[in-house]
Amino acid sequence: MRNGLKWVVATGMFILLVAMIILGLRWSEVKTSTNRAIFNSKMTPTILIPGSSASQNRFDGLVKELNKGVNKHSLLKVTVKETGAMTVSGKLRARDQAPYMVVAFENNHDGYANIKKQAAWFNKAILMLQKRYHFRRFQAIGHSNGGLIWTRYLEQYYQAEELQVNVLMTIGSPYNFAEKSINNKTQMLADFIKHRKALPTDLTVYSILGTETYDDDGIVPEESVEAGKYIFQKQVAHYTQITVTGDDAQHSDLPQNDQIVQLIQQNVLPKPMGSELNRPKS
Repeated sequence: MRNGLKWVVATGMFILLVAMIILGLRWSEVKTSTNRAIFNSKMTPTILIPGSSASQNRFDGLVKELNKGVNKHSLLKVTVKETGAMTVSGKLRARDQAPYMVVAFENNHDGYANIKKQAAWFNKAILMLQKRYHFRRFQAIGHSNGGLIWTRYLEQYYQAEELQVNVLMTIGSPYNFAEKSINNKTQMLADFIKHRKALPTDLTVYSILGTETYDDDGIVPEESVEAGKYIFQKQVAHYTQITVTGDDAQHSDLPQNDQIVQLIQQNVLPKPMGSELNRPKS
């Protein structure tokens, strides 16, 4: 009886071991297949993060402008809930290699504590998008706090072995919040400067500053946007600050500003969507 029980147990353990090996091999095959699809992918989406209080619809006007003419591309929208759950809307058209992907947050409030949470949520979102749509290379755009979320993500979560960001454009991003003096560094700016060595050294960064008045865009102080140079200069491959004025230079209007639309077409979007003439060589 005892020998029979031992035989049953041994047989069960053997069957369990074989099952685990088979499942492991299948999982490995699936992972290898997914990794191969990602590595060989020609898709280079442009991923956009809106600022505080903005929803996944924040860039509808911008995408509409960018989609004028022959180069029309899909628009996917993701909203990340506080639980980490995500809702995805929109459809990727067949053979669209350069879609727009907007990632917004249910908790879209202002503040450094929230920006930390949003960067963590964004990390989950971009990994989900990569797994679903099989891309490795991408371009990044952030309006206002969206640029801060991108910066936090790149310093804390970005893995160059898994993803490759080509260019980052921040639009009216307040790197020192409402402070007008670099001598009064906020904790956020101090942290960004402290961890700047984690930024990808092959990255091209454009920081767009809007001026409705002589010293701000109606909301964000000029000096706060300019504080970005203490984070990116002499760390990334290229850092360029560009000032836009005139119509639609007010903070909330910046994503629809004609100059900024042109800058995105020239410096951010992949071929054949945007001209390569003004993009710095790495």
